[in-house]
Amino acid sequence: MRRQVSNAGIIVALLVVSCWAGSTILLMQWQVNWHNPLLYVFILLQMHLYTGLFITAHDAMHGTVSSSPVINKATGYITTFLFAAFWYPQLYAKHHKHHSHVHSQEDPDYHHGSFVTWYFTFIRNYLSIWQIVFMAVLFNVLKIWIPQPNLILFWVVPSLLSTLQLFYFGTYQPHKGEHENQYHSRTQSKNHLLAFFSCYFFGYHYEHHASPGIPWWKLWKMK
Repeated sequence: MRRQVSNAGIIVALLVVSCWAGSTILLMQWQVNWHNPLLYVFILLQMHLYTGLFITAHDAMHGTVSSSPVINKATGYITTFLFAAFWYPQLYAKHHKHHSHVHSQEDPDYHHGSFVTWYFTFIRNYLSIWQIVFMAVLFNVLKIWIPQPNLILFWVVPSLLSTLQLFYFGTYQPHKGEHENQYHSRTQSKNHLLAFFSCYFFGYHYEHHASPGIPWWKLWKMK
């Protein structure tokens, strides 16, 4: 039986992408002042919006953005490219391998080691040389029109910080150690506000593995 997916997911995806795009465009023109506390608030805001891009791509991987496979795939390509020029088919294949072989040697997201070694193994597993080259070229092109401090503070730094946010709350905390359940996952304590701001409810990670067809914005209902 074909799963019915509400197209409300399209609106949510458009909202996330629009917030990221609007914030990024405005901040590229903002006068950087190291003594202004808003600077650090804006960096954290951008980090959270970058995480939202990836979470939206993750929903596309599970077919929960739209009932249309074409729209899901398009959303995945767009959001992973905007995040850091990731190649969506590669992420798609590895993420589904993670669900199929969670917490095993075949799981591309799992590493038996410390937080630091696990994080760098995780990044190395997904990052490619062509991607780094492309982003470097794009940075140098953009700085012709955009002040370099703005590019670094609101484009480069937030995307890097969001990889830590995604890794810590969406991979390391849920999957570290041993587990007595079939999904080898734990879940954070029930606090929907904290769960949203930490990683768009993906701290409720056992619930995600138990119900991967639930979009991020409905995941709190599964807690």
